[in-house]
Amino acid sequence: MKKYIPLFLLLFLASATVSLAQSDNISPARKQAIDSLALEKVKDLSKYISIIGSKETQFSEANRVMDRAEELFAPGAEMGVSTLNRKEIAYYKVRRYFERLMALNYDRVNISWYDIHYISDLERQPDGRYVGVVTVYQRFEGTSLESGLNYRDTTKKDITIYVEKKQTQIAGRTIEFWDVMLGDIRVTETSA
Repeated sequence: MKKYIPLFLLLFLASATVSLAQSDNISPARKQAIDSLALEKVKDLSKYISIIGSKETQFSEANRVMDRAEELFAPGAEMGVSTLNRKEIAYYKVRRYFERLMALNYDRVNISWYDIHYISDLERQPDGRYVGVVTVYQRFEGTSLESGLNYRDTTKKDITIYVEKKQTQIAGRTIEFWDVMLGDIRVTETSA
């Protein structure tokens, strides 16, 4: 009997580990809510980019919007920038990307995102986070009135989505919740 005790203990620990791991699984209803939140954050980013890039936006307002937009991202996230004039894709930290966007040398800038959708389902990672990818198409138009220069392109971008369980204190109680953060934004193609 004594030789079976380690076996029972091992089976008990294994079943406890499995039940603990299952408690972090996302139910279909919760997954749908998380998907909606992720898409909503991507749409918010689209609005923020449009505001930051617009030459009609006051400097103080653009800085306020940059702060809000940065809150959508996981630490260290980068955004890709492409142009029809170069094959290379440049990547910038989120804040630097926004600053460069605000400083573009055009009199008018119009940026719009469309066809926003998941291209990969959320997959659980070894660290407990879930990762997925949302794709968007970005239409960029820049106009310089003095030179008459017009630039237009359409860029397909893949946005990494991170979903992780977090905790907060509310009225002395610890509450767990799933949070969605945006990760790197990779350029996959650029066309006229």
